[in-house]
Amino acid sequence: MTTNLWKRLKQLLPDRPLLIGTVASVSTYGALILLPDGSHITVRGYAEVGQQVFVRDGAIEGLAPSLTTVLIEI
Repeated sequence: MTTNLWKRLKQLLPDRPLLIGTVASVSTYGALILLPDGSHITVRGYAEVGQQVFVRDGAIEGLAPSLTTVLIEI
């Protein structure tokens, strides 16, 4: 076990989730993403309007495949 308190605290925190969404609009400050549950988030990065993208921690990570999305509530 490490004695670095910051590393030990980070190990307790969950990882940031990887989200998928559709680009609703693009501006010079980032992109507005429509998530499958109907909510919107603003993120950094660029993609074309209508593209499916992966989003994590407020930034676009890349393009996502255009597949049917299934939302499962737990």
